[in-house]
Amino acid sequence: MKPAASSTNAHRTWAEIDLGALRHNLAAVRAQVGEGVQVMAVVKANAYGHGVGPVVRALAGRVEMFGVANVREAAEVREHVADAPVFILGPALPEERAEIVAQRFVPAISSVEEARAYAALASAEPLAVHLKIDTGMGRVGIWESEAVAVAREILALRGLRITGLASHLPVADEDDAFTRDQLARFHATVAQLRALGLPDAVVHVENSAGLIGFPAQAGDLVRPGLMLYGSAPRPEFQPRLRPVLTWKTRITLLRTAPAGHGVSYGRTFKTVQPTRIATLAVGYADGYQRHLSGRGAEVLIGGRRCPVLGRVTMDQIVADVTALPAVEVGDEVVLMGRQGAEEIPAAELAAKAGTIAWEIFTGLGRRVERIYLETSP
Repeated sequence: MKPAASSTNAHRTWAEIDLGALRHNLAAVRAQVGEGVQVMAVVKANAYGHGVGPVVRALAGRVEMFGVANVREAAEVREHVADAPVFILGPALPEERAEIVAQRFVPAISSVEEARAYAALASAEPLAVHLKIDTGMGRVGIWESEAVAVAREILALRGLRITGLASHLPVADEDDAFTRDQLARFHATVAQLRALGLPDAVVHVENSAGLIGFPAQAGDLVRPGLMLYGSAPRPEFQPRLRPVLTWKTRITLLRTAPAGHGVSYGRTFKTVQPTRIATLAVGYADGYQRHLSGRGAEVLIGGRRCPVLGRVTMDQIVADVTALPAVEVGDEVVLMGRQGAEEIPAAELAAKAGTIAWEIFTGLGRRVERIYLETSP
């Protein structure tokens, strides 16, 4: 089972990122919400671990905005796409506001105090801002009951221009009844704000789960994150997406452990018979979560599922390859993604680790080399 000849053979653990699949998923978003609805590609956290530079360049000119968590991420997007409109999803620290104004990033406003601080820094050209309305998330935003009064105060400030009205859905992948009610309340508040003097403000509320489950309530713009990278927060949509990232490593050592031998720290796993074991060049320092220990995690070798044995350690894991007599040191191993007819999706790793796909993607460490591929969308 010789490793395939490729440039990736120099790497111990790496991620192959398919930019064609990324664009395919963007097309699936647009097909879901229909013509006339704009797209803000959420590329925070290093584009969900996929690498912000290649991702924003692949999407440049194909989306209307990019969404990030903070001003540092906004500046990084601009390094790669100089004229991209960038929306900052979360509140800024006071010392970050001057850069936001200078770079003309679009901040989310959650209070009159924030608005006044930005207005004081604004130049002759008003700063575009979006009002964030808390309709149930409980994290940031103007309280729903105060939205009209607060908007009226902000409209009176010089130096600002309200160009967007936003909210966020906390349970669009879990509670349809609450989400329907939340969307109805949000759009009712939007109607009041439009009557107040904001007829042209772009309206956005739906994340990936929201636009999958409630496309008719999308508003003017949607904010896909997870689904752009090929993982659907609502499983009914998964067949329409292509996974963007395949995570791989290699076998570094092969041995046959005798019956009754412990594997890894704590000796939580002991062989019951002579077992061919492969040591793999990946661990929790690379993002392969320690919570996968003893949880039935598997890897793909030669297109077959092989159980992960014992505890995940910082730099290595061990797999049972007894069923693969032809396996060799250096062979390619898929940790997440497809190999042959088998696939380990991000959702599977997340479920076995007791977490969510978002954390699996964003947890990929810096030792994981990113290799970019171009396939047909």
